[in-house]
Amino acid sequence: MHVLCGIGGSDDSLRALEETVERAAVAGDDLTVGVVENPNAEIAVEEVVRRAEAAIADAGIDAAVRRIDGDPGSRLVDIAEQEEFDRIVLGGGHTSPMGKISIGPIAEFVLLNSNTSVTLVR
Repeated sequence: MHVLCGIGGSDDSLRALEETVERAAVAGDDLTVGVVENPNAEIAVEEVVRRAEAAIADAGIDAAVRRIDGDPGSRLVDIAEQEEFDRIVLGGGHTSPMGKISIGPIAEFVLLNSNTSVTLVR
């Protein structure tokens, strides 16, 4: 499976990275990690790239890490469609005290606009 994992430095996206790398190691997925700028993340983009590269190296898999500039949601959707990815994986989703799921603006955009299947890791 040709998988695009979009991460931006939030705890949710780093959890999605870990799960996606683990799956790629077991399933042999062709993985690309797309690092986007998330204004709500406390971690700098360079640190996110470093963490992605370290996770891939630790898993012993061959995967690409690339920075994605521009609007994060629309760029992830465009790349997934133009490069014929089978799936986009994103982190996100918090459960409120009332039991409602709340997702961030990047994940919401991708979920609502992508023709590519999307997996949301919570």
